Amino acid sequence: MGRVVVLGSLNQDLHLHVERHPRTGETVMASDLERRSGGKGGNQAVAAARAGAATALVGAVGDDAAGREYVERLTAFGVDVAGVRTVEGVSTGTAVVCNDADGDNLILVSPGANHRVTADDLAPLDELAPGDVLLAQLELPLDVVAEGVRRAAARGARVVLNLAPYADLDAGVLALCDPVVVNEHEGAQLAAAGLEAPSLLVTLGAEGSRWGGVEVAGTRVDDVVDTTGAGDSYCGVLAAHLARGATRREAVEAASTAAALTVRHEGAQPGLPDGSAG
Repeated sequence: MGRVVVLGSLNQDLHLHVERHPRTGETVMASDLERRSGGKGGNQAVAAARAGAATALVGAVGDDAAGREYVERLTAFGVDVAGVRTVEGVSTGTAVVCNDADGDNLILVSPGANHRVTADDLAPLDELAPGDVLLAQLELPLDVVAEGVRRAAARGARVVLNLAPYADLDAGVLALCDPVVVNEHEGAQLAAAGLEAPSLLVTLGAEGSRWGGVEVAGTRVDDVVDTTGAGDSYCGVLAAHLARGATRREAVEAASTAAALTVRHEGAQPGLPDGSAG
């Protein structure tokens, strides 16, 4: 069984609840502020670890309380944090997440330490081997992500790239990924840019997922609480199952189930294994 190494972001999430999202120039009263852990890298690493994969994370936090607490949290979930660097004089990445009464979210991100990740931080990827999976997203500097993809592919590892938040990447980088994971909006942006991914997995929300000739129906969820992190749970569980040798269909089915479970609780990540909120 291979390992999952996540190259990605770590954010402290500041959550607010509103009846509806404000329009431009409008002020809307919100709930009390709630602090949680997020960032696509952290969310996906926790999901992969909870799915049973030996999981490591490569990224950065600031030299603040939020960063220290996040590293402790990842360790509690069994994630190897040796590749997480503390950047002095910089804050940990921060996301402001605003959820409305329907469970839909609006997110603003200040990258902080995430944008201080450099190619020098990629040394752990040189230990990847065939059977391992690199899972990456685009909340780190794009040149660093591209270099990470190339290094992992050169080592014979499988690369799963979540093309979110969307950005144009070199076609040669996309060709190294199996698969590139996009939602419908990101898929449309990819096509509009004239780019193609030979291995493309499209998530369709409640309608399911499509990966080449494999189509999997979605899981209906009537009690949606919070959609934050559902896509990250999907990617983390997908990578975990691919690392254990699952077929495309098996991996997608497991990922779809995980995403459906995620929208039933608040926040992108569950409580700590000891039952505390974290």
